[in-house]
Amino acid sequence: MQWTATFLVIRILSPSDYGLFAMSAVVLAFTNMLDGYGLASALVRQPEVSERDIRQLFGLLLLLNGGLAAVQVIVAPLLAAYYRQPIVADMLRVQSLLYLTTPFIALPSALLSRQLDFSRQAKVNVTASLMSASTALIGASSGWGVWTLVAAPGALYLTRAVGLTWSARALVRPLFRFAGAGQLMRFGGLMALSQLFWFLQSQSDVFIAGRALSPHLLGIYTTSLFLAQIFVSKFVPPLNEVAFSAYARIQHDPTARAAAFLKAMQLVMLAALPFYAGLAATAEPLVHAVLGEKWAEVVPVVRLLAFAMPLMTVQVLYSPACDAIGRPGVAVINGAIGAVLLTVSFLVGVRGGVTGLATAWVVAYPLYLVISSRRALPVIGVSWQAVVRAAAPALASAGAMAALVVGVDRLLPPIGAMPRLAVLVALGAVSYAGLLLAFARDTVREVARLVRA
Repeated sequence: MQWTATFLVIRILSPSDYGLFAMSAVVLAFTNMLDGYGLASALVRQPEVSERDIRQLFGLLLLLNGGLAAVQVIVAPLLAAYYRQPIVADMLRVQSLLYLTTPFIALPSALLSRQLDFSRQAKVNVTASLMSASTALIGASSGWGVWTLVAAPGALYLTRAVGLTWSARALVRPLFRFAGAGQLMRFGGLMALSQLFWFLQSQSDVFIAGRALSPHLLGIYTTSLFLAQIFVSKFVPPLNEVAFSAYARIQHDPTARAAAFLKAMQLVMLAALPFYAGLAATAEPLVHAVLGEKWAEVVPVVRLLAFAMPLMTVQVLYSPACDAIGRPGVAVINGAIGAVLLTVSFLVGVRGGVTGLATAWVVAYPLYLVISSRRALPVIGVSWQAVVRAAAPALASAGAMAALVVGVDRLLPPIGAMPRLAVLVALGAVSYAGLLLAFARDTVREVARLVRA
């Protein structure tokens, strides 16, 4: 639902609107590591949780997020001066209200996740998505400009806060005495440190480019990144949320944990690799048909980024498996390594504009994945060979599918972007399914069994 609304809104708004929003989004991404979600994750993996633990967590969340809201209001003018865009200060002041909803999202989410109850969370999230999508469409069509991108997340957060608190019956009296909460705070602190390094990996490019590039070019880059990261940023996180709770349940069974990780890897790659291969093969008709002609500069950037995103997808599967067994330090150090590698790459790449930034992803991520895999896989209990075997059917089939789509695309007569895209997507879907059935039938049967179960 959100994707559909997002694509419609992109067609209405300008690249400059998305560039300005990306400047404020960097700040929100930075403060997200301090908003207490790591503390909530600690609550999920604790064997026993008392009412006092819940009240302490709620008190911590209220203090943290109230402080973050105040700090953001104070520093907003300084950040706007860094970007040389005065409107960013006003945006940050309004966005500070989002922190006030976080305690009412993080606590009930943790309580429901402890019970592996994702059904009630899903219902709330669907409702919140509808509210956000409706707000975005109303704002874009009413001429709100960049404020559309501020209002839509506000509707999403507020709806989630009300819905999740009601669903989990999580409205408790906060406790501001934190004696005995040391273990909770230590685990939450490590999770926050891991999120800090994730911020440096995922947002340093926008922070660097926000000062070096114009809002228009920054909008081109961030929209390209949005398209390339749709799968890893929208599809994988909900799976990781479920996986974290599941890994926590079997954290003392190394064999079951390793088998579950390989199963997750296989399923995710079966969906991710054809998406990325298809994105690279159909970038031109996709952008023209879905976003419109004014976004034509996105095409070459998306193609480059599509080669790096499969590696990023593998990388993000490591953290929940390591965190759930009480080894968040693995993700922290991996994140530090990635932060250094990617930030240095972005500092160099920004000299080449948006293409240089995209190239930085392609150059740095293979090295980062090799290093982090050497550290994470032994902790999870699986080998490189097992991971490659799990991903091999999807990798081979997606590569062959992309080659076929590119070849057919060159033979097509001149037609409109939408019919061309429809032909190529249909061909890709049919050929990928056929290749899997022909050469990886056992994998297809296994997936079918999992879906039925």
